[in-house]
Amino acid sequence: MLAVIEKVESGYIAKFNRPFKYSVSRVWAALTENDKLERWMPNLQIQDLRKGGTIKFDMKDGSGKCFDINILDVKEYSVLEYTWGEDRVRFELFPTSDGCLVILKEFISTLTDHTSIDLAGWHVCLDLLSALLDGHPRAFPKDEWEKWHAAYSKSVENELQ
Repeated sequence: MLAVIEKVESGYIAKFNRPFKYSVSRVWAALTENDKLERWMPNLQIQDLRKGGTIKFDMKDGSGKCFDINILDVKEYSVLEYTWGEDRVRFELFPTSDGCLVILKEFISTLTDHTSIDLAGWHVCLDLLSALLDGHPRAFPKDEWEKWHAAYSKSVENELQ
């Protein structure tokens, strides 16, 4: 299911709702422990998990280019929010009767050509997170990303009309 893009006063919010059949603590560990994080979002490495702390973003394109992402909010087993370029990303975890619900929100100031790239990336990374939790981690599937990129390009285009 595609993320829902909503127009708000400050820009847009893209919202992904993903149910997982695993406990909040297990999903939280996959979001915040580097040995697990690298298996579904290899560009990120938690440096200092606290409000005001940092996450390192490594382009992993051979350029050696890295930059710091600022952690804006952390509530253990509940919220992880950080900057994402000019925007921000927020993970919210909610316990459910059969696991937990992850709500990923990307707060986007302006929709651009890059928006669909990010949204397709988050979509695939959430799929990779699910595969990791299921015990079947896999490499980033570029062909799946291309499919989702096309879908998100249309979604962003529709939002701009």
